[in-house]
Amino acid sequence: MTTPAISRRTVLQGLGVSLALPLLEGMSFAAPAKTPPRRMAFIYVPNGIHMEDWTPAEEGALKKLTPTLEPLTAFKDDLLVLTGLTADKARPNGDGPGDHARAMSAFLTGSQPRKTAGANIKVGISADQFAAQQIGAATKFPTLEIGCEGGRTAGNCDSGYSCAYSSSISWRTESSPVAKETNPRLVFERLFGGGKGSDRNSYKAAAYKKSLLDFVAEDARSLRGRLGSADTRKLDEYLDGVREIERRLAKFDQPTEPTTAPAGATAPTGFPKASSEHLRLLGDMMVLAFQADLTRICTFVFANEGSNRPYREIGISEGHHDLSHHGRKKEKQDKIQKINKFHIEALAYIIGKLKSVKEGDKSLLDSSMIAYGSGNSDGNRHNHDNLPILLLGKGGGSLKTGRHIRYAQNTPVANLWIEMMERMTVKVDRFGDSNGRLTGLSE
Repeated sequence: MTTPAISRRTVLQGLGVSLALPLLEGMSFAAPAKTPPRRMAFIYVPNGIHMEDWTPAEEGALKKLTPTLEPLTAFKDDLLVLTGLTADKARPNGDGPGDHARAMSAFLTGSQPRKTAGANIKVGISADQFAAQQIGAATKFPTLEIGCEGGRTAGNCDSGYSCAYSSSISWRTESSPVAKETNPRLVFERLFGGGKGSDRNSYKAAAYKKSLLDFVAEDARSLRGRLGSADTRKLDEYLDGVREIERRLAKFDQPTEPTTAPAGATAPTGFPKASSEHLRLLGDMMVLAFQADLTRICTFVFANEGSNRPYREIGISEGHHDLSHHGRKKEKQDKIQKINKFHIEALAYIIGKLKSVKEGDKSLLDSSMIAYGSGNSDGNRHNHDNLPILLLGKGGGSLKTGRHIRYAQNTPVANLWIEMMERMTVKVDRFGDSNGRLTGLSE
């Protein structure tokens, strides 16, 4: 007897919740071949990088990774290190100081932000939102925007530039920044709230005492009866992952003691002191959203441009931005490198999660493109050429990874966004300040 195919849109439902499913072998597809959809994410880190400990010495096949990139050793065959890319529109180009605001706002837009601290902000649509205009309707959420620091959309945050510029990587239009969610609990509720009936508040009120899985247990039992052994195992692994995230979220809901931070530092209210767990939980949300095909496009801001938060859990009490102006002092450079490596460790955790999720005979990482980088290169110099850019994942087999590629000076980073968007089936000839294709990614 043939088991009826399961719709790709099947969800587990309960009072106020709706839990999307991972890709299962028993699901029906419109196309003859069961090809997983491609996903892309843009992860941003601020204040530049200590490039001496970042850039591989040789081009070509990656061998031993540099000190900062060392946490990615297990994934070097899934990694492209891209050197020489530039964000020209983050440069002053006649507008004077304000490199942090320009670095972040120009990174995904390839556009020069208007220098204003008023309401008349203007930069350009970002790559994630441009892509969502064409392919966003295929998923419940066209895009997902997350980050570890909030930010204001008004006021002067950087030499006459609006705070919107230094806290926003995603722009729906040239004058509309997209707010990012910093609270993992709220991200979780956004992804999985809303199910049978319309009483989402009933779920929210009870969620602190019950697991989401308790609400969908009946649907889950019914579905298991229709699955083969491999799909049952995959479903159980997925649900176990959801349960584990809920346990960790419960810790976030406990009040914590306030801490003293340097001037300019921002600390998410109600979140624990450990920023590593904050990064990991938000990363888990992105992985879950990709795994359940709730979205195929995500932006993740590890910290805002000019962020002056300390990293006490790795022994750094000074503010990040203050340290980035190191004046070539080795003690400060060493601390910047330590922060850079801390962020790469968080990236490695996310990449490991993506690689652990199986889709057929491949992994979720194989179908993804994860761009990681900053709109600043050396934070001390505020330069925007030779940016620190990584690309991880196979892009559905369209990328030849495990290499360091060096591009000609002043090659626009927007050329990379075009390559990624086209691999997501987005039609784009030019974007921002792009000037052509970025060769070598598939060779």
